[in-house]
Amino acid sequence: MAIQADQTSSFKDLRHLLPVRRAIAICGAASGLLLIGAFLFEYVGGMAPCKLCIWQRWAHAAIIAISVAGLLIPGPRLARFALMAVILAATISGVIAGYHAGVEWQLWQGPSGCTAALTSDLSATMLVDQLLATPVIRCDEVPWSLFGISMAGWNSLFSLDIAAMALISVIAGSRSRPA
Repeated sequence: MAIQADQTSSFKDLRHLLPVRRAIAICGAASGLLLIGAFLFEYVGGMAPCKLCIWQRWAHAAIIAISVAGLLIPGPRLARFALMAVILAATISGVIAGYHAGVEWQLWQGPSGCTAALTSDLSATMLVDQLLATPVIRCDEVPWSLFGISMAGWNSLFSLDIAAMALISVIAGSRSRPA
């Protein structure tokens, strides 16, 4: 019984340190910072994103939208539901980013065509010219890394941290309630 009482008090402590609404705000802000960083790398650093990078961005955009909705809609149940949706979106981002990092390390093969924006109503000559002028952004090359970890690797780590923080908040909130 003493161990159970200690666990219950630690969950109560976590509930006060990381309440659901604070966790939603932190998760949304973290995803926002990651998305801003990605856009800075693209528009300031000149590193065009590949298809897998874009997929990761969509997951972070979803986390931001879910977080805003979770903060604006009153009610603890809806806030917890928003936090569970954040867990799902952050996990998806982490898995896609982990897959992308594996493609960069040549552990497995990535998507067959990373990017191509071609229109089909062109003549064969114009289509070939457009194909030749289209830059190919490869998913299996590392454009930037820090401490040997690529942007996809860092995104995987941060996305899984976001999911873990949201999960801890959900568990602490549900365990510390009286039965």
